[in-house]
Amino acid sequence: MLDGKRILLIVSGGIAACKTPELVRLLRRRGAAVRCVTTPAAEHFVTPLSLAALSGEKVFQALFSLTDEAEMGHIRLAREADLAICAPATADLLAKMAAGLADDLASAILLATTAPVLAAPAMNAAMWRHPATRRNLARLAEDGIATVGPEAGDLACGENGPGRMSEPDQIAAAATALLAGRAGGAAEARPLAGRHALITSGPTFEAIDPVRHIANRSSGKQGHAIAAACAHLGARVTLVSGPVALADPPGVETVRIASARDMADACRRALPADVAVCAAAVTDWRPARPAAAKLKKEGGPPVLELAENPDILATLAAAGNSRPRLVVGFAAETGDAIAGARAKLAAKGCDWIVANDVSEAAGVFDGDDNAVHLVSAEGVESWPRMAKRRVAERLAERIARHLAA
Repeated sequence: MLDGKRILLIVSGGIAACKTPELVRLLRRRGAAVRCVTTPAAEHFVTPLSLAALSGEKVFQALFSLTDEAEMGHIRLAREADLAICAPATADLLAKMAAGLADDLASAILLATTAPVLAAPAMNAAMWRHPATRRNLARLAEDGIATVGPEAGDLACGENGPGRMSEPDQIAAAATALLAGRAGGAAEARPLAGRHALITSGPTFEAIDPVRHIANRSSGKQGHAIAAACAHLGARVTLVSGPVALADPPGVETVRIASARDMADACRRALPADVAVCAAAVTDWRPARPAAAKLKKEGGPPVLELAENPDILATLAAAGNSRPRLVVGFAAETGDAIAGARAKLAAKGCDWIVANDVSEAAGVFDGDDNAVHLVSAEGVESWPRMAKRRVAERLAERIARHLAA
């Protein structure tokens, strides 16, 4: 828990600031002492009085407050915290953090603190996807800033997509995990630091004509979770993703592709890597000659000649100077998952296969849970059904142990 920990909660200006009173309550329930700092914009969404009442502490607002600087000072605020949480972390605040600006109390504290920092981004989906925000998040990840979320869903602007701030209980859990990792030491908390992880995720689309395609049903949830888990353990992550309705994991370099050939090219460009995890559901075949114009119904159902797509897993696992030290494949099966995984392990030449049942009854493609078997030359580990996020964390931990051996 957070017994005795001193947390500085920095609240910036976004509609998600209305969730911060609940976050204060949860942090205090876990045993933490909480001080709050608000930006001027934040006070349009949450009052300092409510934060003060729930935290039991004065709320700090202005960098150039004569009283506050005399009695406390932004340097002391920065130094007395065990953890700083930015919730919501708006695009503006993330940009200031990445650039090292210090023109208000919040940004000055963040530049002066030596405590770990946890950011909970919240913004419009277009702002989240903007190249400037992606660059800022990559820079912050390099600087050691941890993130939680955002989630995809309905946004205050009326749109739907990635950008919702994580719920207070998720942020409180992330804060607890971050401080627990720090207590174990930097090497223990970030065992993949200095490693490069190549992850594939999602489906691939193979064009039939300009408006139709052949695809697999992958949602990308498992692959994206693996990318996030490896980044959390300190890896530099390249995520090669097919078309998905998911936010890019923070601190991860995401390469968006459409077809299997695009994915194969992106993986080759990403090498060398220490580990490759091929979690994408790559379409095995593609139309050999896609139509240049939309096929009309009047002509009757077309006869499609199919060509085989490149085998990305086998290519990455092939012996050579650029082969990752550890190559992990996924086997999505609708029958005997373990038998299918063993056959795939032998055929592809990879080191591990993560096998799961993707039949309709299992509900894996669109669900948030997964039950997998880790198959290797040493044997089979069958993991219980758990959240895909936890599957990803457990796999990332296994990868870290393997690379450290």
